[in-house]
This record gives sequence, structure tokens and C-alpha cells, in this order.
Amino acid sequence: MTHPAATDPSAPPPPEAVGPLMRSLSVLRELATGGGRRSVGDLVRDTGLARSTVDRVLSTLTRLGYVRTEGRDAVLAPRLLELGNAYLAACELPDRLGPLADRLADELDESVSLAVPDGDGVRFVHQATRRRAMSLAFRIGDLLPAERGAPGALFADGWDEADWQRWRARRAADPTDAGFPAVPPRRAEDGAAGAAPAADFVARVAAARTVGWSLDDQLIEPGLVAVAVPVRDADGRPVCALSVVSHTSRLSADALPGAVLPRLRETVSAMEDALRAPQGGPASEAAPGPSHAAWMRASKQELGPEFVESMARGLITLTAFGTGRAALPLTAVAEATGLARATARRALLTLEHLGYLTTDGKLFRPTPKVLELGFAPLAGLTLPDIALPHLASLVERVHDSASMAVLAGDDIQYVARVPTVRIMSVNITLGTRFPAYPTSMGRVLLAGLPPAERSARLARLRPEPLTRHTVTDPERLGALLEEAHSAGYALVDEELEEGLRSLAVPVHDRTGRVVAAVNVSTHAARRTPDEAREALLPALRTAAAGIEADLWVAGRYARIPVR
Repeated sequence: MTHPAATDPSAPPPPEAVGPLMRSLSVLRELATGGGRRSVGDLVRDTGLARSTVDRVLSTLTRLGYVRTEGRDAVLAPRLLELGNAYLAACELPDRLGPLADRLADELDESVSLAVPDGDGVRFVHQATRRRAMSLAFRIGDLLPAERGAPGALFADGWDEADWQRWRARRAADPTDAGFPAVPPRRAEDGAAGAAPAADFVARVAAARTVGWSLDDQLIEPGLVAVAVPVRDADGRPVCALSVVSHTSRLSADALPGAVLPRLRETVSAMEDALRAPQGGPASEAAPGPSHAAWMRASKQELGPEFVESMARGLITLTAFGTGRAALPLTAVAEATGLARATARRALLTLEHLGYLTTDGKLFRPTPKVLELGFAPLAGLTLPDIALPHLASLVERVHDSASMAVLAGDDIQYVARVPTVRIMSVNITLGTRFPAYPTSMGRVLLAGLPPAERSARLARLRPEPLTRHTVTDPERLGALLEEAHSAGYALVDEELEEGLRSLAVPVHDRTGRVVAAVNVSTHAARRTPDEAREALLPALRTAAAGIEADLWVAGRYARIPVR
């Protein structure tokens, strides 16, 4: 049976609870609530922990790659998303149902969401949004009050009296929904979205039970309307809700159901068929493995008391779950993490107490609450956001400016840059575009295209000599692109501008596709081409590997824009 604290936050922790783990999770929650960035002083004040304790927590989280420090601030790092990824992979809803939701969004040209119940709230696990001036802005991991949205009325139909009491108590204690930063605060003048009586939600739950779907008529904010239908498992239990979201400038609340319900129900039927297919296929992500234990011991030896091993063990326990590992017994968790059985047990009981896991006494399962650990703010990262810390480290190492660019037609466009301070330096601003053919990043990006597309681009190019060194012969360019593809880098010497030498490497996404390039630019007088390769290429490849590692974690379930 689940520990009472999973539903009653005031319940005392069990005797086996791991205090450092509980403290680290409180710091992560505060960072998430603050949008992913908080000063250390604010964390001390808001968690109630001693400064020395917060420092040790942050030191351990930094070692895990979950947090980085920038001046006086602690900032959530992309690798933290592996915790939320573990829940999303374990529940299998985004993997099984996400493609169907995406297809529905394309067919209706409206935003589509998948949401699951989380206590007396609703948490998003998949989003297929439309890019419009007025469109859905929620992220995976965002939590909404059950009464402010269409899915909540569907889930509340299964509440017992204790659930309703907790809901009423929460509304009384938080009348403006301050505990739900994803939604605008309640206002009395907003009508249903504001100070509506509890009876209004009860009536909507009853109506949804009767018709089999729920309507959101501007419950979240004025102008936003939605229809939701439950998606049920083989036993008839609603496991999630599929919502179509629109704006009153496109469809009124009265018109929306008639416009989308037929197609919405067809998609729900397809989703329920997908859920009935055999569960737990091959794991898409490997379990953490015993090497974690050796890594933690090494971290403890290196950092001493600044590395809190029990905290790290507890957090890594969550990563034991995933595709094909939705529910695990204690023994399997211990084996997957390389932890002693007693250590794994204490971590699991602590996570259960805090509501991040649930258990039937034998098997443990991650809950949607895991997503509160920074998933929403990190799900909003762009590729440049991910790249900048790695570019900054690269510049510190090589003492030359570093940049990232993406293809924009036949040009490259700069999307991230960290300059170095020199009397003679390369000055380029974000958004700057150059032809791809005479640049190192352009050649890496062109080399990463499928052969047929690369040939088609070369065939339509009309290269012009920008300097006396610029290669303009199509055959020679094709050979250089093939060389860049084979070598994994491109060096361009004074082809874009006299005196400018640059070296670039590709950045790949989870599928292996080249999505960006990273380069270092330097003055040709500073190093010979061979010296540039020797001095810059290892550091460039290290930076690209770091960006790719973060991108692969961040892009597992969230869409990461390249600009």
C-alpha cells in the first residue's frame, strides 16, 4: 500500500527515510518553481535549510549534472530531464499515444494535449501545439488545478470522498492558485475561471460523466477553449485524457465540440487499441547499471563531504525505471543501480513517502509527480540554450571565439555565440547569415545532409569568390563536403574573409541527424592549419559531445527548437 504521505503531505516520514535525499528534492522543487534559476540565498530562505546544507546539495547536484552554477545563481541543467524521462518512458503514454496525438493536431490544425491525473491536479505528458499568435503555451510537466481545464472533470469522476476533501482544502488554502504557476491567478472578475463555487466543478464532473467528454469554456484564461475525452485501459480505467485546444477567435465553446468530437473519438479509439497491444517492449534507454555505484564512490573520494552519496543514490534510483521497466521490485532496482538492497530500499521508501513512487507492496512505479522536478522549465529549452554553457567552456579552454549555426536555406545562421576578448577578434552577432559553401560550419552542415539532397544543393549553387582563396568549383566543393563527412570536421582557411581561419564539427540529434555545427574562429596568423587542428579539434569535439549528450536527454520527449 502507498505510504500516506503520497496523498497526505503532512504525514511524518517513515523511519527509513533518507534525509539528504529529501533535502535535495526540496532544492530541486524550489529551483523548478523559480523557472529553473534561483540565487543560493533565495534557496536557503525558501527551503529553510542551512547555507552549508544547500551548498552541499548543490555541489552534489552539480556533480550529477543536474544543476550548474552561474555566479550566485543555481541553474537547472538539461541532464535533470533524465528523471522525468524515466517516468514518461515507464508509463509509455508519449511513446504509444504521442504519434496519434500529433496526427490529430495536424488534421485539425489545433493544439492537442495528453494529460494524466496527479493528485487533485492535471499534468501534461505530451503536447502537439500550433504556432500562432494566440496558442497553447503549456509545457510537458506543467501542472493545472483539476477544476481549471477539461481533463480534470474526467479524472475527478473517480475521486472518493477523501479526494474531494483534499481538493476543497486546497482551494480554501490557495484561493488564487498560487501553487500552480502554469496558470494565471484566479480573479473574481474572470467568472468561471475565477471565484466559481465548488458546486460548479461538481456539476461539470457530473455532466462529463453523462456525455463522456468535458468542455473547458475559458476556465484557464479568457479566450482559451478545449474539449477532452478520456482514454481508457483494457480494464476501462481512464489513464489519460486527450484534449483539443482552440481559441474563441477560431471556434466558440459552443461550436468546438461539434467541430472536433468525431475525429477526437476516433483518435481515442485508436489510442485505446494501442494501449491494449503488448506492453513493455525492449527498453529504449538502458538502465543505469552498476557503474553508477563505482562513479559515486569516485565522486565521494574526489569531493569529500561536498558530495552527499546518499542523495545521489536516491536520485539515481529513479532512473532504474523506463520503457519495459514500468514497475520494478526492490531487487530489480538494486541490480539496475548497483546499490545494496538495503540502500535501494531506503531510497524507494523515501521517494514513495514524497509521492514520486507508488507501490502495491511488491512493485514500485514512478508517478507523474516526478515531472515537477524541473521538467517543465527545461522542456522549454532551445538548442542555443543547451549549447551556450558548452561554448563558454570551450572559449575558456581555447581562448578563441566559439559559435553555433544552423542551415537556413543555402546559408548558415548564427544562433549562439561566445566571444573572446582580444585586440583582434571576430565580431559576429546572433542572426548573422553567411553563404554555407565558404564557411566551416556550412560545410559541416551540408556534409551532414543525405547524399541526394547534398548533390541537389550543390547543383543549384552559384558560388562566388569572396576572397582569392574561396573554392567555387562544384566538383571540388563536393569533394570537400565528402571529406568533411568522413573526417567529422571541416577547416576553412581564408575563404570567407582574408585572415580568417575556422574549424567546425557537427552536432547530432538523437536520431543521428546533423542539426547544427559548432566552430572556433581565429586569425590565420595565430596558428598554421595543422596547429589549429591539433589545438582546437579535441576541444571542439568535447564541446559538441557535451551538447549532444544534453540534447539527447532533452529531446527524448520535448521538442527542442534549433533557434
